[in-house]
Amino acid sequence: QVQLVESGGGLVQAGDSLRLSCAASGRTFSMYAMGWFRQAPGKEREFVASIGWHGSITYYADSVKGRFTISRDNAKNTVYLQMNSLKPEDTAVYYCAVEHAVLRVGPHPDYWGQGTQVTVSS
Repeated sequence: QVQLVESGGGLVQAGDSLRLSCAASGRTFSMYAMGWFRQAPGKEREFVASIGWHGSITYYADSVKGRFTISRDNAKNTVYLQMNSLKPEDTAVYYCAVEHAVLRVGPHPDYWGQGTQVTVSS
């Protein structure tokens, strides 16, 4: 079993920045991809970004390209999401995820975090 603990969410104004962190603990896979999803009230959960084990392969949703950056520190079993130029439409619960894969997190991750609220006011 793998536990994912997220932090860094909060209330900010449009144009501000936040950095989310998610640390994995427990019985982690030797190699795994990590990623972020988000879900706004009344909407379906959507993919935000993912990063492969080696850190050089990243994917982003079109809505966040150029504004968000995903990174990881394998020594700390931690994935980060740097969010710049935040918009009100970025308001959502953000979930980190882990999948036993090398390149990316797909539609069905093996583990989910509890979620952290990000609220962007206008």
